[in-house]
Order: sequence, then structure tokens, then C-alpha cells
Amino acid sequence: MSRITRREAVRLVGAGVAAWHVGAAFARPKNGVKDDTTPPLLSGTPQSPERLAIIQDFRKRSEGLQGKFEKRTHKSDRAVPYRLFRPEAKGKLPLIVYLCGSGGLGDDNEKQLGFGNIFGTRVWLLPENLAKTPAFVVAPQTDRGWAKYDMTQEENGKAKVLPGLGDGSRWALEIVDELRRELPIDDRRIYIAGQSMGGAGVWNVLAGRPNFFAAAIVCCGSDSTENGTESLRTPMWAFHGDADSTVPVATTRDRIAARRSAGGHPLYTEYPGVNHECYEWAFTEPELVKWTFAQRRGA
Repeated sequence: MSRITRREAVRLVGAGVAAWHVGAAFARPKNGVKDDTTPPLLSGTPQSPERLAIIQDFRKRSEGLQGKFEKRTHKSDRAVPYRLFRPEAKGKLPLIVYLCGSGGLGDDNEKQLGFGNIFGTRVWLLPENLAKTPAFVVAPQTDRGWAKYDMTQEENGKAKVLPGLGDGSRWALEIVDELRRELPIDDRRIYIAGQSMGGAGVWNVLAGRPNFFAAAIVCCGSDSTENGTESLRTPMWAFHGDADSTVPVATTRDRIAARRSAGGHPLYTEYPGVNHECYEWAFTEPELVKWTFAQRRGA
């Protein structure tokens, strides 16, 4: 499959609108949608000056952290660019796998750390987080999405999504396995996160390698053939804005409802009045980092 353009990428992140049954699977507290076990969120409504100031502060404090990621290339059936952060710490350490949104598409080994992806890649490198839990962070790059797409076919104006593991997801898993052989990674503490197109990738990867990751974070995950019931034992925290005009909020609502109906216990936070950029709020929730590192595979 050839590389895709930014315009084509827009087609990857769309999703069909489904019915939303208030009260069927979620409760609606003041700061979003969650179940009883969701950690406390920062106070204030999403658009309050105080909450927006936290997002702006993150941008300011995290500027330059992208320079701490080294450029690497994974050799598979093609050369796959990726970035790796290595903390100055000894012993077996956690690994965060971050799958970028469509703004990171390409092969320049740059964009997967830029645009909206700054939140999901830099949060782990903030001094206060590194001091508590130093971790490896890997950010692979794809030029064709993470899930499996047929760019020659369209459904409702979007590239047709196919079942099975996408090339991007396969390469990401290969990189993880390569790093496990090279670095002192704690196999019980490997986490995966993604937003938008990368959120669809998280679902795709969970289906391709169930019960492997210690936890999964999904922000405004776009359409894929996975329905939310994949890898039920994997702890998950999903986020979406209810005003999302790029990926309808029903996409996540339906997956979370299906996961709960199948016996899973995902956490779900829905931000009222927030558009597609819910990851700006999600990755600036202090409890998200704490929750992530508290998870252990098999614990």
C-alpha cells in the first residue's frame, strides 16, 4: 500500500453515528462520564479558565522534551521510523507505546512527536513523572494508519476499514518485541496509548495481541472493525469529547458499552463541550499517569 496524504488521512478518522442511550451504561457527573472506579478528575469544567490554563502550562513546561527522543529505524519488510526515550535509571523499567493521530502520518520521524501528539508523548517525560516512575517511551510512525484500511474503497466517504491487524500495528508490535530484547523492560508493565487514528490502532493492537499490555489509554479512537470487546482483561481508560465533530462520541460510547456488557471494566471519561482535542484534557489529568503505572499485567 502506498503512502497516504493528509487529506486521505482525514478519511481514516471518521466513524458512523450510533444511538446514545442515556443511563444505559454510564452515569453523568459534573466533570464528564465515568463509572464509580474512575479516579478523580481535575476540578472545573473543561472550558473553565483554570482548566485551560493547565493545558497551556503543559505546553510551556513540556517544550523541548521532544529533543530527548532519539531517532531510530526498525527493519521489517520495510524501514519503519520510530522515536525512543530512554530514562537515566537502572533496573527493569516500564515501557509506554504511543500511537500517533493522523497529524503524525509520514516517514519523516518527526511528526509523530508534534501537533496534538505532544501530550501523549511528553507527559511521561515531565520531571515530576520521571522522578516517580522513569519509563521508556516509544513512538513509532506510520504512513498508512494503524488499523487495516483499503484506500481503493470508501464507505460513507471514508476509506474502508478491514478486519485483521494493520501494517502499522504489526510494525509497532515488532518494535516492542525488538526493544524487549535490547532494553531492561519490565514485561508486566508495558502500556499502550493512542489518540484518534492512534486510538483505533490501540483497539487493533489489543485484538492482535490480547492480554499482553498492562493497560490501554484511548483518546477519541476512530473507526475500526474492533467492537470494544477485545482483550477484556486489559485495564482501559478511554476519553472522548461529546462535541467531537471529527470522530462522533458514539464511537467510544458504543465500544465502552459493549466492553462492559461483555464483562470488562473500562474507565470512561467524557468531556462536555470538548471537540476532537480531548487528549489535551486527558493527558493533563494527573491521575492518569498514576493510574497507568499502578497497573500490572497479571496482577
